[in-house]
Amino acid sequence: MGMPGGTELLIIFGIVILLFGAKKIPELAKGIGKGIKNFKSEMKNDTPENVSTEAPKKVESSEEVASTEAPKTTKQV
Repeated sequence: MGMPGGTELLIIFGIVILLFGAKKIPELAKGIGKGIKNFKSEMKNDTPENVSTEAPKKVESSEEVASTEAPKTTKQV
């Protein structure tokens, strides 16, 4: 499966215009551009110096918590 040809691209572009309208397409492109820019800037900020080296904390499972709790007494009437 290769890249779509000219006819296929025109059909896809026509469907996009029908779905979103010609006025909405520049706003969508602008939002996508901002998202890519934010993603790239966050990837730069996640350099190895900024990443935490702490070991992850252990999370107790519900079974472990239940076994450590005091048994509940019920009052029978």
